Amino acid sequence: MEEINKVIQEATNILDRIAGVTDSDGIVIACTNQSRVGSVDKLASEIFASDDVLAVTGKTTYRKFGTDQAPEYVCFIEGTDQTAQTYLELLTNWLVAALQDGNQDSDRDDLIKNILLENELPGDIPLKAREYRVPYAALRVVFLIKVQEESSLDSLEVLKSLFPNRKMDYVFAMDENSIVLVKEFYRDELDQIDSMAEEILNTLNSESMAQTVIGVGLPAETLKDCAKSYREASLAMTVGGIFSPEKNVIRYDSLGLGRLIYQLPPTLCHMFLDEVFPEGSYEALDSETLVTIDKFFENNLNGSETSRQLFVHRNTLVYRLDKVAKITGLDLRTFDDAVLFKLASMVRQYLEFLEKDSTSSNTNKWWRN
Repeated sequence: MEEINKVIQEATNILDRIAGVTDSDGIVIACTNQSRVGSVDKLASEIFASDDVLAVTGKTTYRKFGTDQAPEYVCFIEGTDQTAQTYLELLTNWLVAALQDGNQDSDRDDLIKNILLENELPGDIPLKAREYRVPYAALRVVFLIKVQEESSLDSLEVLKSLFPNRKMDYVFAMDENSIVLVKEFYRDELDQIDSMAEEILNTLNSESMAQTVIGVGLPAETLKDCAKSYREASLAMTVGGIFSPEKNVIRYDSLGLGRLIYQLPPTLCHMFLDEVFPEGSYEALDSETLVTIDKFFENNLNGSETSRQLFVHRNTLVYRLDKVAKITGLDLRTFDDAVLFKLASMVRQYLEFLEKDSTSSNTNKWWRN
């Protein structure tokens, strides 16, 4: 359908007469005269049901066409002269070629999707890549884009228009609220990954008004390795949601400690927290103190800059840090204690996420039952 509309739209600038396409019921699905789209051409439906491929009726010439042996559509053009028949033959050939290209694009998308989901045997991937004319050895990065379910269709169309080169870039829906972009890069373009992710984010925010989060995997050297890049993009989104929920673009290679903590078993995390924080000590820190700690870490333990940004006197900051040391036993002005506190705080965040996730899963299970 999309391919047919594109051809007819381009034909509008070439043809000096009205032309269009109907489905098997004679409903006009595309036309150089937009006002006729949606109307019914009874002659087209009768011709479709007949054995004739070409028919001249009244003031119009009709021709059936399709991508397989059986016709699927009827193309029509104003006029019954030889010129009309020539135009019609050229137009139907153009439409058939466009539909075949569209089917190939769909087949390629299905292949890439199966590779990402690891539904293809590694040994089969080079053979299928050759069959579908997809370069096997090319540098690609997988972007996983999460949008609200009600905005997913609009977002998918926006992304397809943003990356129209269907031979190099692959855009398709992975599920109801996930879209995947497999983008090919030249090696000297890899520094553009961040700016491209920001461009995607800004375009979706403005065009489809969708709340968007983007996970970015590492560059993949071959088509087979794209599955690994997809897993990385998915992990980046999950881990980023735990430790950096304020971020809309999360790269796998910028997860830092979060990636390590996410792989720790909960039992080990609980043991670590019990060793770092005496019972009830972390809970004893008020919100003002926690904000001070976050800002202190944000400024790389720089007291002067922290007090300036918090609009407090240096002595007030010292008092608050002394309070933290008294409650937790950790002096954040020393590097080792600061690292230990930061790590323990992130472990605590991770455990809180697991607890919420478990509660949510149990609620959903109860609802389904």
